[in-house]
Amino acid sequence: MTLTAIIPEASKWANKALDLFFPTVCAGCGKLGPMICENCLLQFPQVREPICHRCGHSLVHPANVCGKCWSTDFHLQQVRASLIYRDPIKSIIHKMKYQGLFALSKPLAGLMANNWPSWNDTPDLIMPVPLHPRRMKNRGFNQSALLATHLGQELDITVNLTGLERVRNTAPQVGLNPQKRQENVRDAFNADPGTASGKQILLIDDVFTTGATMLAAAKALLVAGATNVSAYCLARTV
Repeated sequence: MTLTAIIPEASKWANKALDLFFPTVCAGCGKLGPMICENCLLQFPQVREPICHRCGHSLVHPANVCGKCWSTDFHLQQVRASLIYRDPIKSIIHKMKYQGLFALSKPLAGLMANNWPSWNDTPDLIMPVPLHPRRMKNRGFNQSALLATHLGQELDITVNLTGLERVRNTAPQVGLNPQKRQENVRDAFNADPGTASGKQILLIDDVFTTGATMLAAAKALLVAGATNVSAYCLARTV
């Protein structure tokens, strides 16, 4: 047997040994099997119409655009989310971000690909919302970059991880009201014109709450010459 044939065979048996001694369990319910079991997938809260055609917020009555989008300076052309930010997806996202289960990013990106929405303009480029280098060093990974990378592979869309940077180490947004969130991320991002200019860009993040972070990132990309910027998140609050 040649060396090129031996290596894949050895890798296959190594993976089987890992599965034997460290079996995978569902991050939602703890059941042995895939990282997200079918039962938990069926319980994920879906985004239902009617929604605002711009920000993607759920509406009580059908309308093209919600009142907030009419009255505010909205830098995003469209916002869509794969799911509603409630359990069990809420606890799974928490485990991915804060318990180091970054391997969850692959099946979660697959879910985003399966729920791929309709866009006014097909994105030329996928970019994740970046972490500040200090936050990146502390956490060890950027969950949004992992989601973006896997999503780009699933959909065959170019992913750029360096053209947008967070230049201010902002405080966490959790617990801040909408106005404080906007102030916290104002001028927090810088975009490379060589990357953004003339491109239709899709920003990727894990959770969309008030949209302050996404709007600040989109503004930086538009200043750098992006044609338009939309956003796609794994989950959003209602």
